[in-house]
Amino acid sequence: MRRYMPFLWAGTASIALAAAVHAQPADDTIVVGLSADITTFEPANISSRDNANIARHIFGTLYTISGDGTVSPDLAENLEISEDGLAYVYTLREGLTCHDGEALTAEDAAYTFNRAKDPANQFTGNTPGFVFSSIGFESAEALDDRRVQINIARKNPIAFGLIAEVYVHCKDSYEAMSLDEAAAGPIGSGPYRLASWTRGSDVVLEKVENPNSPANMQRIVWRIIPEASTRSAELIAGNVDIITNVAPDQIDAVNASGGAAVQAVQGTRRMYVGFNLSPEFAAQPGGDAIQDPAVRRALQYAVDVPAICSQLLNFECVRATGIVNPPNANQSLTPYPYDPEMAEKLLDEAGWPRQADGTRFAIKFQAGQGRYLNDRNVVLAIGQYLEDVGLDVEVELMEWASVYVPLIRQRAVGPLFFLGSGGALWSPLYDMTDLAKVESGTNYTHWNDPRWFDRWADISAATTQEEQRVIIDEMLQVFYDDGPWLHMYFQPDFYGVSSRVDFVARPDEKVYLFQTGLN
Repeated sequence: MRRYMPFLWAGTASIALAAAVHAQPADDTIVVGLSADITTFEPANISSRDNANIARHIFGTLYTISGDGTVSPDLAENLEISEDGLAYVYTLREGLTCHDGEALTAEDAAYTFNRAKDPANQFTGNTPGFVFSSIGFESAEALDDRRVQINIARKNPIAFGLIAEVYVHCKDSYEAMSLDEAAAGPIGSGPYRLASWTRGSDVVLEKVENPNSPANMQRIVWRIIPEASTRSAELIAGNVDIITNVAPDQIDAVNASGGAAVQAVQGTRRMYVGFNLSPEFAAQPGGDAIQDPAVRRALQYAVDVPAICSQLLNFECVRATGIVNPPNANQSLTPYPYDPEMAEKLLDEAGWPRQADGTRFAIKFQAGQGRYLNDRNVVLAIGQYLEDVGLDVEVELMEWASVYVPLIRQRAVGPLFFLGSGGALWSPLYDMTDLAKVESGTNYTHWNDPRWFDRWADISAATTQEEQRVIIDEMLQVFYDDGPWLHMYFQPDFYGVSSRVDFVARPDEKVYLFQTGLN
């Protein structure tokens, strides 16, 4: 039986202040330090937030949506929705072009959507796996040079917000590229173009002359700096302007540096331990046990989530009750308490008593590392808590970008896995849409409870927000009782920001630098 120290956070900063190898940014350049590598620039395969943050500077979208749900024009200047809610007609702005000089028309916008859906391409990113499965995307068609119609299968109250996440590109350039070429050399429609990409090192963007949307800085450099202490050291040295995932034990050092400060925000990303319920994983050790909702419910009591938050993440958290951010959650639900005795009692009742060696069943727990705040230590702590109630846990930590992300895209991690899913505050349905259909690309657990999935039709048919809210709360009760997640917390986000730049962190992890300038 493996044993882990659950709390590995030290309160004293340890920052490697080695000699700087990077020059301080020029006056026309912003440098961002990321904790995780980038996997692709294929628009329909982008799924991780860091990857998406860079891509959004390269590609325009029809509209944009703010953290509070405000919708604003981007490539489109007008939207009309049919009375039945199944057709969305966007009118593009005049004079749009892609980075190769090709005019961007309604035909290109339609091509973007249809290409992402084409099964021959086998795309698995946010567009086909989340947006399309949520809205039941059927087809897109150009009505004339500037009007494109998006056809969906079922009415969805937040379709406008989901469609706003699709990266638009031009038809001719992408038809001329292979899928590998598109992944490595995107031809975008946004205010920046890809100047260079050195895998594992950096991504350099350059401002497009006469861009489709305004941008302040000439260059944005995204540096991949996996080691947290190195990111902080580079920020303090003035070589980086913004860093993500400031380690909790380095916050004081950054704030005391005189040239930078930490911006702390309560994020909307939902952190959870997923139960992979697919038949393939049911055949693995422990996979049979977690098929039982009673076992999943028992394990909710096994993990001290507030202690993980306070000791490993340096913040006080209220444990999640499910998939929806707190302002929009089912307010009748109470977070599961830390009660290992209850966990043991329920595991006994579920038919998994401790054996002669003290264990109930063995199970593998997989996770990426370097993507989320102190994720390695969080995963080890969770593994220890599960060991304490009798599970024989094999923790497998993987490199995030090249190893873990491909497995996530294939929905092939587990039987237990650690993951964060980006959420929003503007609608509970956005958070719930991860599980819009059993076959959704974001249903990494393969959960198929009809008490959840059959209710989406009821939401579409609801005629009032009050009626819709009743259905939502009933679904969230099912998720709380028998769902496929071990509920954890909503990740706090700590950004290190140089006093050189005018930047305000958002709660949804979107690092958009279009209007960011120097102080």
